[in-house]
Amino acid sequence: MQIAETSPVHLDIERWKRKQEPEAYPRTRYGSSLHTAHANSTRSARSLATPCDGEPHVGDVAAGLLRLPRPHAPPRRRRPLPFHQELRARSFLVSFSFHEPNAEDGSKVQAFLAEMESAIRDHPLWASATNQEIDHALEGLEKYVMTKLFNRTFGSSAEDAITDMEISEKIGLLQQFVKPQHLDIPKVLHNEASWLVAVKELQKINSYKAPREKLLCVMSCCQVINNLLLNVSMSNDRTLSGADEFLPILIYITIKANPPQLHSNLKFVQLFRRETKLISEVEYYLTNLISAKMFIINANARSLSMEESEFQKHMELARLSTQISVASPSSSQGLPASAKALHEESDIAGSRFPFMDSETESLTTGEVKQLHDLYRQVVTRYTLLSKALRKLSIDEDQLLNSVHDS
Repeated sequence: MQIAETSPVHLDIERWKRKQEPEAYPRTRYGSSLHTAHANSTRSARSLATPCDGEPHVGDVAAGLLRLPRPHAPPRRRRPLPFHQELRARSFLVSFSFHEPNAEDGSKVQAFLAEMESAIRDHPLWASATNQEIDHALEGLEKYVMTKLFNRTFGSSAEDAITDMEISEKIGLLQQFVKPQHLDIPKVLHNEASWLVAVKELQKINSYKAPREKLLCVMSCCQVINNLLLNVSMSNDRTLSGADEFLPILIYITIKANPPQLHSNLKFVQLFRRETKLISEVEYYLTNLISAKMFIINANARSLSMEESEFQKHMELARLSTQISVASPSSSQGLPASAKALHEESDIAGSRFPFMDSETESLTTGEVKQLHDLYRQVVTRYTLLSKALRKLSIDEDQLLNSVHDS
């Protein structure tokens, strides 16, 4: 009698044979034999090589494998704010925008963030969350709220705009003559490369809208200075004197950087950064930058270790130089000194003064207007240069004769 291969009896006989025969293939860690695993992989490879209708192509399978999570990188969990807390945040933004900017804005935002922190910690959805996860959520909430309210809270008063302009103008003048020795910075701490990095970091402060990101720019700048002090201290076996060396360098970096809207940026961070984050090292660096700002506002001859007459002369010359640069055409700005000299010579030859060899009768109405504009530029520059020469106690005619003789 022949038993069909698919009958239950045949299957029982095959199972009995497998139990009696020794294992031909060692079993894998997952329980199946290597023979079975090899057969399965062979069938899988065959099916991928010749896909049937309706089955995915090998490229699709590979793309799916690439989308699988990495073994050592578990998928991130997102703990969204509960719906009623999200509504509370949106309601706060709407109500806040209805009021005119005032001195209470900072305390309102701080109270809202503290209230939201308590609500998040007490909510069942966040019961198993770590302090780090809650802190990340609060950082995201602060960034969201302050980005939405940025135009309403940053530099919102006329006084802030005036203060920003005055500080920027004062720094622009000090930039032209203040040197490290005026701030009593020891020569061993002079490091133009490190200072340039610190300048670039501080100049980024106006590129961000969130208080934390602005504060990170301040931190990066100050940490560059701090690392410089530590490196010099270790390499020269000298003792650091703390703020006595840190603050002068920070003042010099601030003058070189002239960060836009410095007053408004510092005020924004002070008012709207979570108070629990303005502690320790962060507070120290922020306080030093505020001190640097106040030093610049009140900078005078005594604070810069200069004679009063010398300080006033430098400030006056800086103002004249600023006025001249504003009055000068922009075509020669940004050129090196030698290129500017060649540019001036070619201008005199005719490019900027095209009417040197023209006859009066041949000028058109438009050319007369252009000539008049050039005349006003020449008079303005001549007047400013004459004032500068008088400040330097240089005789104008003597200077012109010396230039003519050379």
